[in-house]
Parts: sequence; C-alpha cells; structure tokens
Amino acid sequence: MTDCLFCKIAAGKIPAEIVYEDDDLVAFRDIAPVAPQHILIIPKKHITGPSSIAAEDEQLIGKMMRVAGTVAADNGIGNAFRLVLSNGADAGQLVFHIHMHIIGGRPLHWPPG
Repeated sequence: MTDCLFCKIAAGKIPAEIVYEDDDLVAFRDIAPVAPQHILIIPKKHITGPSSIAAEDEQLIGKMMRVAGTVAADNGIGNAFRLVLSNGADAGQLVFHIHMHIIGGRPLHWPPG
C-alpha cells in the first residue's frame, strides 16, 4: 500500500526509532507515548486491522504476540505491560495498518479508556 504511514516506516522510507526488526515485523517507539514505555509492533505485510486478519495471517499475528514479550523485555519494560489493538475509527484506530501497542513503565489501571 503506497500511502500507508506504517508501510512506509516498515520499508524504511520514513524514519522511526526502531527497537526490533526481522523479516516479518518492525517495532518502533510511538511518537506520542501514553506511558514511559510505548512501542508499536507492526507486520511488514499490510493488514488493515484486526477484523481484516485472514486465516493465512494467523501465524504472523501469533508471532506479533510472542515478539511483543521479547521487545518488552529487551526495552526494560519487563513483564508488566499491556498489549492493545484497535479496530476501526470508533475504537481509536488512527492508522489503518494493524499495529499492537506495547505500553508499560508505570502501573496501568483497569478499565482503560
């Protein structure tokens, strides 16, 4: 997708503070953090959002979950963090490329939002 902000970050066309990258995923610091630690993890494959996940994407999305724990540990977040995915504008999704927020570094309360 040529006009997708996150596709451009994944392709290296827009700079970001990358904290993890492999053949499938990129993780980078959020430019508007809501906590001391706020990292986004995205697949390099363009998927619009959670409701657009196809059966063929299940392994990739599972990898996002696993890598989120590694990214949290490697960036000093430890094992107390929240993973957030939003689906659609009414849920607060601003960039329509699936992305997982890794939020931590302070106590997180429930319910969110």
